[in-house]
Amino acid sequence: MSNNAAQSLRVMIVDDQKAMRSIIRNLLSQHDINQISEAVDGLDAMENLMDRRQPNPDVIICDLHMDKMDGMEFCNKVRLSKIDTIKAIPILILTGERDELSLEVAKQVGATAVLGKPISAPDLCQHIENAVGFSFST
Repeated sequence: MSNNAAQSLRVMIVDDQKAMRSIIRNLLSQHDINQISEAVDGLDAMENLMDRRQPNPDVIICDLHMDKMDGMEFCNKVRLSKIDTIKAIPILILTGERDELSLEVAKQVGATAVLGKPISAPDLCQHIENAVGFSFST
């Protein structure tokens, strides 16, 4: 995707660890993706999505294990949303989880892709491109 496309891409990071949100933010900024919102868990992310004052993200990068509302429940809630523009947002689960059953369940509740931590900036951006349906690499 061109720099303009990357700069216009909106990404929400949902992770309960501030350090991890920062790492993902840095990975994205390496590809000129700077319109980034953050949420500390699925509940916080749902509140952000329901806030009509801000535009929906083009893609969500979400951790699997969080307090209050984990990635699976969040994914499920987004997919069951009555609002089509929210229901259709691609969700990339980024997790250190290695349990195959958990990873499969995440896909079944609507994750667009399930990615393992750690992840490189090029790999993350490739998955974002696949999820949003256009290329932003230079």
